[in-house]
Amino acid sequence: MTAEQISLEAMETEHLDGAVLLSREAGWPHRREDWELVLSVSEGIVALHDGRVVATTMMTPFGSDAAAINMVIVGSAMRGRGLGRRLMDAALEKAGARNCRLVATKEGLPLYEKLGFVAVGEIIQHQGKALKVAAPATVSWARDNEHEKICSLDRAACCLDRSKLMSILRRVARFAVIREGGEVTAFAGVRAFGRGLVIGPVVASSRQQAKDLIQFLLAHHDGDFVRLDTDLSSGLGPWLTERGLVHVGGGIPMQRGPKTERVETSYRPYALVNQALG
Repeated sequence: MTAEQISLEAMETEHLDGAVLLSREAGWPHRREDWELVLSVSEGIVALHDGRVVATTMMTPFGSDAAAINMVIVGSAMRGRGLGRRLMDAALEKAGARNCRLVATKEGLPLYEKLGFVAVGEIIQHQGKALKVAAPATVSWARDNEHEKICSLDRAACCLDRSKLMSILRRVARFAVIREGGEVTAFAGVRAFGRGLVIGPVVASSRQQAKDLIQFLLAHHDGDFVRLDTDLSSGLGPWLTERGLVHVGGGIPMQRGPKTERVETSYRPYALVNQALG
């Protein structure tokens, strides 16, 4: 099979079933609904052979300054043909001059380094059946009229325009908040994902706030299978393990291109939306 026999095309909803099969082969837990969410905020690319999806990638723009490259999968039978490089080149072309970020597997690191990506930390994945815990009294469920404030805190923490993504999460996730003086000062979301639920994003100005938010959500999902992805620097790992979410892996966050200007703020993300979207 030659490279010419494999065509790259824009990903459409008709390709999602094939994409799900690829992610299952790779050992990823993504459901069709999880693929749909990423595609709804992204420009996807599929590699087709005889009409069959054999590889994928997506470029998720965050305004005009930044983008995430994600869902990079090459079917096992198609590896070693330079297909991963072709897909990455196509995604980076779509990203243009944006600062690009991704979370790399160890297998993908050599390719991403050749493309100019630089490691900037370590993401750890914790998951398991949530143990029974008490819900902190300082946390409550968000009200409908607090979404704008939640979005502003997300922007402050991430320095990214994720407004489109946050609007979609508003429909598919439930948010918990901490209020001070009647105003939202920290938040966390939980939604269906993969084998069960995922907690994220979590945005707070202190580790204790982040713990309170996460514990509140765990208290409402006692016994459920829950996943959370966080930067190693958050310091949440041992605490999550004590609550039934054990360390099962992770990835390497990488960036390419001009750095995003950070505004001085006490807020930071303590958990990702997921590894694809940051």
